[in-house]
Amino acid sequence: MEMQKLYLLVPLAPLFGAMIAGLFCRVIPRWLAHTVTIAGVGVAFILSLMIFQDVQAGHTFNGPVYTWLTTGDYKFEVGFLIDTLTTTMMLVVTFVSLMVHIYTIGYMQEDPGYNRFFSYISLFTFSMLMLVMSNNFMQLFFGWEAVGLVSYLLIGFWYTRPTAIFANMKAFLVNRVGDFGFILGIGLVLAHFGSLDYATVFAKAPELATKTINIWGSAEWSLLSVTCICLFIGAMGKSAQVPLHVWLPDSMEGPTPISALIHAATMVTAGIFMVSRMSPLFELSTTALSFVLIIGAITALFMGFLGIIQNDIKRVVAYSTLSQLGYMTVALGASAYSVAIFHLMTHAFFKALLFLAAGSVIIGMHHDQDIRNMGGLRKYMPITWLTSLVGSLALIGTPFLSGFYSKDSIIEAVELSHIPGAGFAYFAVLAGVFVTAFYSFRMYFLVFHGEERFGKADAHHGDHHAAHDADAHGHDAHGDHDDAHDAHEHHGLAPGQKPHETPWVVTLPLVLLAIPSLAIGFFAIEPMLYGEYFKGVIFVDNEAHPAMEHLAEHFHEHFHDAFGMATHAFTSLPFILAFAGVALSWFFYMKRPDIPAAIQRRFSAINTLFENKYYFDKINEVVFAGGARLLGKTFWRVGDVAIIDGMIVNGSARLVGLISSVTRLFQTGYVYHYAFTMIIGVFVLMTLWITRA
Repeated sequence: MEMQKLYLLVPLAPLFGAMIAGLFCRVIPRWLAHTVTIAGVGVAFILSLMIFQDVQAGHTFNGPVYTWLTTGDYKFEVGFLIDTLTTTMMLVVTFVSLMVHIYTIGYMQEDPGYNRFFSYISLFTFSMLMLVMSNNFMQLFFGWEAVGLVSYLLIGFWYTRPTAIFANMKAFLVNRVGDFGFILGIGLVLAHFGSLDYATVFAKAPELATKTINIWGSAEWSLLSVTCICLFIGAMGKSAQVPLHVWLPDSMEGPTPISALIHAATMVTAGIFMVSRMSPLFELSTTALSFVLIIGAITALFMGFLGIIQNDIKRVVAYSTLSQLGYMTVALGASAYSVAIFHLMTHAFFKALLFLAAGSVIIGMHHDQDIRNMGGLRKYMPITWLTSLVGSLALIGTPFLSGFYSKDSIIEAVELSHIPGAGFAYFAVLAGVFVTAFYSFRMYFLVFHGEERFGKADAHHGDHHAAHDADAHGHDAHGDHDDAHDAHEHHGLAPGQKPHETPWVVTLPLVLLAIPSLAIGFFAIEPMLYGEYFKGVIFVDNEAHPAMEHLAEHFHEHFHDAFGMATHAFTSLPFILAFAGVALSWFFYMKRPDIPAAIQRRFSAINTLFENKYYFDKINEVVFAGGARLLGKTFWRVGDVAIIDGMIVNGSARLVGLISSVTRLFQTGYVYHYAFTMIIGVFVLMTLWITRA
């Protein structure tokens, strides 16, 4: 019972902080807003550590906490499922959130919406914890929608800027498309399994493995394939998989702490977590796994290409996130769920680190985000430089760093998989290694090395104005102008001005995130992938999908341990590709910057395709949004104007008018006219009566 109280306290502590900071945001001082929210998330993190240790000791929990609704035989409950998968997610969510909360003190210090911002990020932490701790689909959906709502509020935090409002509406609408599929999947589960409780559904799944349903026509569809694909469509929206990825790069309009919290470590990984949790269902449908694998492979490769041409520091990291989410999805499709969760965890640390480091650079550059205006920041911002280097090396999969263990495991798992589409996926993740290394170090070299390009005439400022504005605080709405605001109104350093290292509240989270980015993969790989860590939590059908079994054999035979895996990697193809990517970016951007410019001119058609993000936005605007408007206009013209107004309303009035105008001809006042009318009337009635008879 004591532990159950702790389970409840984990999500409720951030909720309490959010309520204090949010409901009283106009009256409480700033120090109180950040103290109460940081304390809430800090408590959640400490309790998560205690629960993690309790679960490691073998104490798991699965049960309801509160019955929300009972209808007929169905119960809709709030309940917790506490096992190794849940505790892993709880630790990642609360730790990254705590780092972001501390960082926000420094990043948002000049913003008038300071208290409101702390309320939102604390509320987001509560929503995410409810999602990962759920033991049933109803609560999962509650958490799912709640993180969507809070992300909408956060992306549009600077609500006076049109680009931010457009971005948060885009995120909200794209996620609604995914969530429509998600709720269809949940509906199918409730209709055919008769319960929304995970344990009940998973236990019943093998019985329904061969069941088919009729969606349209006479075609029979596998129930589990349809259900899993519908659930995965929800994951495609949240975890930004092609073609529902378009919201994530635009969401960089929100403040940088949001980019780190939502778009690196927590919200976008909700889909990955959900599919892993649903492994007993997905394992019964190779069709669904193949679908997951191919979508992930397309995202991993093609979103990486777009990172190469970005000049906005946050957007480079955003496309990198898309690509890495593709890697995780590929692992799910190859039935390597534990590898996907492992990569989710390592990625959360180094990607949050990269986003927060980008924010630190933005502060140092007085809110200029264009990497073409930077260079040589290494000597001005040593802590940011060093932590960025750690994050970048982890991201590209440098041996011994955390990203290496998870990324290489994904590549090997796909190579050993026999699911349809595995060949293409293997090519995509291998090519992605080179692409990731190239764009990551392009950014690193342009920002921290080479000649100093800041404080000069605004060479590129007009180019990417919307992008630059992304972190220019939306203070104009609040009438809160002060000298500090005016100082960075122009976005960038004034001539002669030098960048500066950021305060400790910004650099401390960078250092604390750099530590797990360096080491956690080394210590976690054996228990998480090849030990008993996920035993009884993640289910894999080794006969049908033996990739993980082969991966474990390969690891124990060839590498023996994590150290052996890293030393062996120096001769492997992924390492060679990563090294080639780094070397090429160094040559192009440090030695011969004329070459990339020439390539851009030579392959202008491909560059245009990349600049327009494969025209996904254009297709959405013209085909879907335009089609919806056309359909609405057609319904309005035909249904509203022609049928309802034209025929029914105006038509009935015209008909009455027509009958009236005819009958008026007989209303003359002469008796013989009335007599004549009566005779005609009698004649008509007699005729009808005789013909009837």
